[in-house]
Amino acid sequence: MRRLARYVLPVLLIGAPAHPQAVDPVLPVAQTAPAVPFTDWLSGFRERATAAGIDAATLDAGLRDVRHLPDIIRLDRNQSEFTKTLWDYLDTATSEQIVARGRDALDRHATTFGAVEERFGVPREIVAAVWGLESSFGAFRGDVPTLSALATLAADSRRGDFFEAQLLAALRILQDGETSADALRGSWAGAMGHTQFMPSSYAEHAVDFTGDGRRDIWGDDPTDALASTAAYLKAYGWITGQPWGLEVVLPEGFDYRLTGERVEKTPAEWTALGVRTVTGDPIPDGGPASVRTPAGHEGAAFATFANFRVIETYNTADAYVIGVGHLSDRLAGGPTIASGWPRGDRALTLAERIEMQELLRDAGFDPLKIDGKVGPDTLDAIQRWQASEGLVPDGYVDPDLLDRLRD
Repeated sequence: MRRLARYVLPVLLIGAPAHPQAVDPVLPVAQTAPAVPFTDWLSGFRERATAAGIDAATLDAGLRDVRHLPDIIRLDRNQSEFTKTLWDYLDTATSEQIVARGRDALDRHATTFGAVEERFGVPREIVAAVWGLESSFGAFRGDVPTLSALATLAADSRRGDFFEAQLLAALRILQDGETSADALRGSWAGAMGHTQFMPSSYAEHAVDFTGDGRRDIWGDDPTDALASTAAYLKAYGWITGQPWGLEVVLPEGFDYRLTGERVEKTPAEWTALGVRTVTGDPIPDGGPASVRTPAGHEGAAFATFANFRVIETYNTADAYVIGVGHLSDRLAGGPTIASGWPRGDRALTLAERIEMQELLRDAGFDPLKIDGKVGPDTLDAIQRWQASEGLVPDGYVDPDLLDRLRD
């Protein structure tokens, strides 16, 4: 927020520590060693932090107990390899248990949610859904020392500049007296508090909603964290009164090349093409919309509006955005997703996604990047290849698609 985006579909386990990721237990420790001795890096960082305006007292307090944490590098190295299917993710993220806990949280903090919604114009159910997915409504805020986590990742050469900037932002939090070094804890990647802000997002968007002089997103009282989340979403363009999206039904013979974030039409235009809500009604007017089929033509379809992209700034994975949106709908009393899912399928591994992109490129359908990420360019390449093969051009990625490309 603007926090570290997770790079693939997140592996969410409600009731587990914040930002759980699968770990390869046999990964050699040698692969996690810093490029230079950690103590040498820390000494150099202290000089750079001083030049950046961090005072000696803050550096002493903040860096005194900082340690290199090899497990964090293992997590960082492996996170792109392990993904869940959308339906498995939603089964956990929007389960009946989570919905019940979310409604209870809305009741217990009704006054806070009401005040936050009135000030920022973001529905309480959206804020609550973010809270639920990020920390299971505050139950699992993470217990990794943030300064050690950020220092470990900053000393690593892969994304050192980004995490060093986050470490400087975390030290400024201490210098400003917002919290103590001991209380500065969160996920392995440095995200903090009830709704998992990165330090730079905290600096830009956190608010003191309680009026006690501190922007406390870490403590048991979630007020400042919930307000900060709403402030973040508002700053990134949340449109009050507009839905994030809704499930739709596509007509027989629908042109799936019209799906994806790059195609926008008015609700009236989609309605003219035969797209309807699951109750058979025309799509309500929420502004320009895209139609997304994240599980292909055999799974649910969604019409998504501008607020979908606002949630996407919090986390770029479509599954996360749909998870937040659908959980918010359930918290507001809405139904479960009506359509089925291709539950026999599995997600491709990182190596398989890279191979898929290479095969698309070699077949003349260049995805532009060979990085294992299925973004708009890769989706477009898949759809063009599917159309050339006489397949439904829905852009769906599964083992059958890879097998067909191999053949």
